[in-house]
Amino acid sequence: MSHWFDSVKALPDAAGRAALVGRAWLPGVDGPAVVAVIGDSLHDLSRVAATCTQLLDLEDPVAAVRDAGKLPRIGSVEEVLANSAFDRRDPQAPWLLAPCDLQAIKASGVTFVASLLERVIEEQTRGDARKAESARQSIMAIIDQQGDQHGGSNLREIRPGSPQARAVKEALIAQGIWSQYLEVGIGPDAEIFTKGQPMSAVGTGAEIGIHPQSAWNNPEPEVVLAVNRAGRTVGATLGNDVNLRDFEGRSALLLGKAKDNNASAAIGPFIRLFDEDFGPVDLRRCEVELTVNGTDGFAFTATSSMSLISRDPLDLVEQAMGAHHQYPDGMMLFLGTMFAPTIDRFGPGQGFSHAMGDVVRVSTPALGSLVNCVNHTDRVPPWTFGSVALMKNLAGRGLLSHRSVP
Repeated sequence: MSHWFDSVKALPDAAGRAALVGRAWLPGVDGPAVVAVIGDSLHDLSRVAATCTQLLDLEDPVAAVRDAGKLPRIGSVEEVLANSAFDRRDPQAPWLLAPCDLQAIKASGVTFVASLLERVIEEQTRGDARKAESARQSIMAIIDQQGDQHGGSNLREIRPGSPQARAVKEALIAQGIWSQYLEVGIGPDAEIFTKGQPMSAVGTGAEIGIHPQSAWNNPEPEVVLAVNRAGRTVGATLGNDVNLRDFEGRSALLLGKAKDNNASAAIGPFIRLFDEDFGPVDLRRCEVELTVNGTDGFAFTATSSMSLISRDPLDLVEQAMGAHHQYPDGMMLFLGTMFAPTIDRFGPGQGFSHAMGDVVRVSTPALGSLVNCVNHTDRVPPWTFGSVALMKNLAGRGLLSHRSVP
């Protein structure tokens, strides 16, 4: 019988040319190691960098990866990936973790028009999925009308913070439709929030968590930037910023509860470092696919493009990190979701929501595939290995010398 994780194409199409780094749990040392993909093998980068944070702070992390073939091999990519599925894991063999450790886990909100509109709808319906479709139709009609009157056929053509955006804002306020989500969607300041704490993200093959009290929720497939302590974007990976639409729809002040829960951030499978074959220009062209498959036979697929983002990815980095706010351990920055599933799943007018056991895949040829299985947050493994545990483990392995810590 086929297993839900068997057909995953985890690596990018150009894996042979890509500089790929991640993290794996090594049972032999009862802790994690930074790893690099070299051919069909994973190699332990511990002698080069004790943490992912340290690796990304190197002057040339790509060179470190290209030399990794001289470092200890921990197993084949295929074997370690297969062992990453939570429900068939051999605890005596390595498995993949989220490819980040001490970095802050930050997120950008409403950076795509589709997600912007859905946030406005959540707000207008106070988190009631049954009212979403009628609200969607009325809001779209008003916004399209205002876009036509102010030099653009829709919000996608409006540059955030521009005079045109200010004119549309004033018109929408006059119509009684202005929203805090439209403010960050087309206003000068992006929404940047903390998605989760360092070390809290799960990797590919793990369960992702939905709060048991949520009845309206969805996956948020996103591209995630890896940014070092100097604010330099050094690579990218994939993420699932799991969201509770009913919680956030009741009040924007419930954002923390809607976003930061056990296993509610998935990142992976690997960070692809920027090099001569892959950089910001390529990132902006990525086509991202989302698939959801339920144990009840439900299937959903959608594709969108990073080219539709309303703010440039590197502009979002500057809004999140700079003279006003430093992250000495770097950050992982979710760039915002381009998807908001609205298909009726459980009945007319009820929209989309997860069922336990859903398999969610986020993929793009440039970055590979991130695959997770949905469960309730109180049923997934509790998060117990944090920054203190990491430091103790690395110290016990002799990896905290002056040479190994930036």
